[in-house]
Amino acid sequence: MIEKQHLIDRFVSYITVDTESDPNSDTTPSTEKQWNLANALAEELKEIGMEDVSIDDNAYIMATLPSNVDHDVPVIGFVSHFDTSPDFTAANVKPQIIENYDGKDIMLNEAEGIVLSPSYFDDLLMYKGQTLITTDGTTLLGADDKAGIAEIISAMEYLINHPEIKHGKIRVGFTPDEEIGRGAHKFDVEKFGAAWAYTMDGSQVGELEYENFNAAGAEVKVKGKIVHPGYAKGKMVNSQYIATQFINSLPKMETPEHTEGREGFFHLHHVSGLVEETKLSYIIRDHDKGHFEARKEVMIKLANELNSQYGSEVIEVEIKDQYFNMREKIEPVMHIVDIAEEAMKQAGIKPLIKPIRGGTDGSQLSFMGLPCPNIFAGGHNFHGRYEYVPVESMQKAIEVIVNIAQLTAKQ
Repeated sequence: MIEKQHLIDRFVSYITVDTESDPNSDTTPSTEKQWNLANALAEELKEIGMEDVSIDDNAYIMATLPSNVDHDVPVIGFVSHFDTSPDFTAANVKPQIIENYDGKDIMLNEAEGIVLSPSYFDDLLMYKGQTLITTDGTTLLGADDKAGIAEIISAMEYLINHPEIKHGKIRVGFTPDEEIGRGAHKFDVEKFGAAWAYTMDGSQVGELEYENFNAAGAEVKVKGKIVHPGYAKGKMVNSQYIATQFINSLPKMETPEHTEGREGFFHLHHVSGLVEETKLSYIIRDHDKGHFEARKEVMIKLANELNSQYGSEVIEVEIKDQYFNMREKIEPVMHIVDIAEEAMKQAGIKPLIKPIRGGTDGSQLSFMGLPCPNIFAGGHNFHGRYEYVPVESMQKAIEVIVNIAQLTAKQ
């Protein structure tokens, strides 16, 4: 398979380019700096020998590995995103390479006392003896999803260099702005031309997912009235108190930190406020479509109750759907999951088939006509300073991609 240092060098070249996306931008990509990596990726695809390499006006990249068999094989695809989450900075990433990890604490940043410890992140112990790539504690790493890109390009490079491995036509696609829910919005499914695809955007080695949350975003605007506090009796309305009342009226145990598996939640991720106006930003998540719709109704009903209590329109709630559970689109074509499962077994990996507590480009693409389960990329602790990825997991992901190509050609 791809030589280890070559893979490390490729991955590091991606993560040291800042591609943080911006939910407050209306452009695609949402940040100009995403073009820096997008253009470099398009050139790299050409350099390794991919054909039909294109990058459109919105930075969506596509390329083709032609079939090398003389019989009809379904066209398959592999998709990843090159933006990183705005939850934590991606500027000046300084990766650390930990060879032969000993299972003990990893000092990410001695000056700031930032430690990556298996006493808190016990999944680290699965990778004793392996090579880990971590942050220096001041940025995220970017394995979500630059690990997926490195794996796809490395797998294509391997297939090009080993023409004895038989495969059909393969399409690859790299997208901007996945982290802000727009990665598939301008993806040209017809141009991509695949019967199905796989996003390489999961976490732990072995993950294989074809269920995800139904998702919506909710913006809550609370209006108040500012009056000099010395003369405020009976006149001031403090929007921050009403906002607190709204927050505390939602189910306290139905938040991300209290739920798991298929359990849904309300997640308050941003608050900004003054006496006169407070804004709350929520995401709403649930695997069950009925429960998902009920969660939206809970927020609307609560706002109506508070408006009645205060005798005026003090709260406005705007809810927008973001994506839906891909399961209903994948179940009619379950053979595409079976192929991925077999590809993992051939690589000596135990498949971990479970629902995603999140979403991928694949969830939107599945509803756009491109069934698209999700496969592990290998990273852990995404979106923060404790993010890391075992190089051996990335190597296994490359092997799985190659196996999927072979299995599709055989079947």
